[in-house]
Amino acid sequence: MQRSKNDIWVGLFVLLGAVAVLFLALKSANLLTLNFSSDYQVTAKFDNIGGLKPGAAVKSAGVVVGRVKTIAFDGESFQAKVTLALQSQNQFPADSSLKILTSGLLGEQYLDIAPGADEKNLVAGDKIGSTQSAVILENLISQFLYSKAAEPAGSTEGKK
Repeated sequence: MQRSKNDIWVGLFVLLGAVAVLFLALKSANLLTLNFSSDYQVTAKFDNIGGLKPGAAVKSAGVVVGRVKTIAFDGESFQAKVTLALQSQNQFPADSSLKILTSGLLGEQYLDIAPGADEKNLVAGDKIGSTQSAVILENLISQFLYSKAAEPAGSTEGKK
């Protein structure tokens, strides 16, 4: 009887440890978000979202104020339609702007919301009109290489 009681306690302890490891793995991979506060949803359209994914952070002044809820393709405007879930305790002016930034050089992408100056705040269902698409590293490199290739080989312009 004593041995089976110990086996049950060991089994429960191992199960609890496995659940804790699973929780930490999902949380570190940004696949699990626990949010017990209410939120409101707004949408925005981007020409290019780069590697932005659902669940990505929405930050203001470096602080997470929401998450990307969904990303869909709008067949009428041929743009990406991004739905954001912003925390209700954080109210932003209606003329706020969004831009897609990257954490570090090759880190994950997130949305940065810059507050505007309007007296009216964003409410559920509003659309944010001022957006800046993601900067694509490959496009920057190709622009740099193209500009270098366009320069004459023996150019002394700007040199003294």
